[in-house]
Amino acid sequence: MRSAVLRGLAPDGGLFLPVEIPTLPTNSIKQLPSLSFQEIAFLLAKHFFTDSLEDSALADIIEKSLTFDAPLIALSTPDNTTILELFHGPTLSFKDFGARFMAQLMSYCIGASGTEVTILVATSGDTGSAVASGFFQVPGIRVCILYPSGKVSDIQEKQLTAYGGNITALEVDGVFDDCQRLVKQAFQDEELRGKRNLASANSINIARLIPQSFYYAWAYVQSLQMNTRELPLVCAVPSGNFGNLTAGLLAKRIGIPFSRFVAATNINDPIPEYLQTGVFRPRPSQHTISNAMDVGNPSNFARMLALYHGEVDEMKKDLWGARFTDDETRAMMRKTYEGTNYILDPHGAVALLGIETYRSEHTEPLFGIALETAHPAKFIETVSEAIGIQPHMPERLARVVQKEKKSIHISSDYKDLKEFLLARG
Repeated sequence: MRSAVLRGLAPDGGLFLPVEIPTLPTNSIKQLPSLSFQEIAFLLAKHFFTDSLEDSALADIIEKSLTFDAPLIALSTPDNTTILELFHGPTLSFKDFGARFMAQLMSYCIGASGTEVTILVATSGDTGSAVASGFFQVPGIRVCILYPSGKVSDIQEKQLTAYGGNITALEVDGVFDDCQRLVKQAFQDEELRGKRNLASANSINIARLIPQSFYYAWAYVQSLQMNTRELPLVCAVPSGNFGNLTAGLLAKRIGIPFSRFVAATNINDPIPEYLQTGVFRPRPSQHTISNAMDVGNPSNFARMLALYHGEVDEMKKDLWGARFTDDETRAMMRKTYEGTNYILDPHGAVALLGIETYRSEHTEPLFGIALETAHPAKFIETVSEAIGIQPHMPERLARVVQKEKKSIHISSDYKDLKEFLLARG
């Protein structure tokens, strides 16, 4: 476990995945409704980490990291559609769940060894700010966040560049896929790894995915009070690098009774295309208003393939894909606000489009859960344009906007990143 957490990538450049994914006993599933969110997290984490952590250490990690809720909100519609709000953490993004858990877990793994670890993370928006917040001032850890210049929202950029200290923001001339490529090259560079202890905080790190499975179990528990007809649970996940959706698949594999997942993407749609054609065709990403999903070659596809042994027909039993344009996304934001007074961010709008489209193509009744992965105020210009009013800006976000941007500009050439990392003391 320690090696997987601190390395991020396997020695051969692949991704770590549990050798065996344990299934919760039936009595544990029945016990879930009587547990709190933190207690559910502890129960699932024990099954994933088995003998790797003492119960007291695991409980302490969860207590320190999962300090906010993930409420399931019913829309004012008659069709059993709900929103799982994942933006109640410190940076108003679902990434807070994984980043804060991973920060505490890494701190535990490093312990009093005196080892210094450099975390490299590529972000298309929210990962960077969540990692910066989660790892800020954590002893023994330095963080370098690579983000594509001009391709994250202004607020997202302020959130990931305002920290300083042990957090360095690297502004890359390129797109997210360039940032992700640079991180992967660094992990495969034996000379660099011989001089720096590198770790990852992207969803390529299994320690990011496991805590994200916790809120799927919590969503199921909350749905029991609303889903009185016991309809099949269909969960739509706005997807870019597919870490969030992979966490949902892990939750299903461990025994949380979801019927199916909808892989909802913007026009960067290699996985919806794969589900239709059986051919995976990565391509350069295109910029959209749901920028955290602007990924043309999602890393977690490798994990998804492994879970289904490379069989697309098996994957399709659990997963259905759809892609949506910016115009469709804006229209859903407007329609939802006018019909229910609920304000979506563009990523949540893509998820709700996924539920709506799935319903239109499947006749069986279902209970729909759309993941709202970021607070709408993080995309204030886009949301305002779509619905005609500005969403409320939480105080902690307003404070960040006033801070000074601190970033270092680099090219998308790997030698620039390597020179920067080797030059650090």
